Amino acid sequence: MYYMALATDYDGTLADHGTVRPESLEALKRLRETGRKLLLVTGRELPDLKSVFPQTDLFDKIVAENGALLYTPETEEERPLAPAPPAEFVDLLRDKGVDNISVGRTIVATWEPHQTAVLEAIHELGLELEIIFNKGAVMVLPSGVNKASGLKAALKEMQLSFLNVVAVGDAENDHALLRMCGCGAAVANALPAVKDTADFALEGARGEGVEELIGEIIAQDFAFCTNARHQVQIGEDESGPVVITPPDVLLITGSSGIGKSTLATALSERLREQRFQFCVFDPEGDYEDLEGAVTVGSGSVTPTNRQVLELLANPEDNVVVSALGFELQERPAFFAELMPDISAMRARTGRPHWLIIDEAHHLMPAARDSASLALSDDRSGTIMITVHPDSVSPKALSAVTAVAALGPKGREAIETFCEATGDDLPAGLDRRRSDEKVLFWRRSTGAPVRRIRVEKPKQVRKRHTRKYAEGHLGEDASFYFRGPENRLNLRAHNLMMFLQIAEGVDDETWDHHLRAGDYSKWFGERIGDPELADEAAAIEEDRALAPAESRKRLAEAVRRRYTAPASERD
Repeated sequence: MYYMALATDYDGTLADHGTVRPESLEALKRLRETGRKLLLVTGRELPDLKSVFPQTDLFDKIVAENGALLYTPETEEERPLAPAPPAEFVDLLRDKGVDNISVGRTIVATWEPHQTAVLEAIHELGLELEIIFNKGAVMVLPSGVNKASGLKAALKEMQLSFLNVVAVGDAENDHALLRMCGCGAAVANALPAVKDTADFALEGARGEGVEELIGEIIAQDFAFCTNARHQVQIGEDESGPVVITPPDVLLITGSSGIGKSTLATALSERLREQRFQFCVFDPEGDYEDLEGAVTVGSGSVTPTNRQVLELLANPEDNVVVSALGFELQERPAFFAELMPDISAMRARTGRPHWLIIDEAHHLMPAARDSASLALSDDRSGTIMITVHPDSVSPKALSAVTAVAALGPKGREAIETFCEATGDDLPAGLDRRRSDEKVLFWRRSTGAPVRRIRVEKPKQVRKRHTRKYAEGHLGEDASFYFRGPENRLNLRAHNLMMFLQIAEGVDDETWDHHLRAGDYSKWFGERIGDPELADEAAAIEEDRALAPAESRKRLAEAVRRRYTAPASERD
């Protein structure tokens, strides 16, 4: 499920002249039976609401007094969300002839045409109060207190995101509520301006409209209300923008060093802007400095499930889970252990909205069976990144709805994906593409391949020295000291291991790789550090250096760039 909760206004929306239809009560019960939550957001004071609506226990939370009071029916706890009204303000209103005043825990309410006297009293006393209108009612509250602020407090207690909430209302005081939530609906009897604010207007009035809305939520979930709030732009072409939405599973693929992680970084920025919560699984330390996210784990400390889940409990927190401290063969087991907890959280709250899984072939390898990977049946809201689509679990690949293939081998990447999934090659794959464009294929619709310009990140991607210094590079990225005639097979899975092995190998083995230019080649092609590669190449070309001296100079170059304090690095 994506829409996890319904927030409904009371008067004129759920209720008609203070009374709720039996059919509406039954509809609310049906929605609760799906596991979704119910919130009532009303301008009424709580005692007044209880007197006309004894079924308050149907709701998980009630926001009363137009956002100023939060009530939990299960525990009967009342929590004021704003200070009590000043006594001198109420007295002044009465002095001005404003009768028919209702005073709640925070709210002061009367009726038109007393708004002029209310405004005068606010100015005379110099109070930070606001007037909110509601079909003839005049409600006075502290500045910034409204239905949206009250709902925000309720959702924080429930650990829900506003993006996963559908709201419905009818009057002026519902504008902020409808604008805030992931989907806003207006009943047929709503004011025209409220219908303009909402994403759509229901055919039914009052309770019948709410019943209609509940039916759509149960039947279609996300599909019944898709709007720009849920669209994440990847790029664009001459036909317009290319977007993904929470039901999507995007595969980003292409050869090494072509910009896959850069695109993922750009997408993480778009997610933050739209208030989506995301969780990045980072096997190689590429996202440890990602803006707007907390990193758990490092090259020397492995993350724990508890750390990850405690951070994700807050809808405002994004998390990077670094698996750099695990050996390569340990990563799938770690991922499989964490995923059931993540899936359970998503089933309960709809969060994190997006999972970004880098090096997906490491975490979900095709060699492991689906059961051992503990993959949920619902894998929506996922971005998988890999060089090797055919090395990713078939179950994970089967859920892919869209593919973004980068680099000169983008066509081959899509061909590899189709071969692994049994898909026919998409139309349009044979058209020429310019180097700066990405092949985008909407697999779920069978549409032809589009050539798009992708989003660029605003943040400057930093060089992740820890990944190469302390992490566990894959077998294909490691350095192997083999020596003449391949007598040795010593693997260096990071730079520190490289230096340790280099210090201990015999001179013949050291010189064999030095004269072949293997060190500079590894630094350039696998570590991706052209400056270190150039420095190593100069050492390799200096034939006058003894083995001990060339080892010393190369070790100094590596340590200066990867283990020295940041202020001392080049």
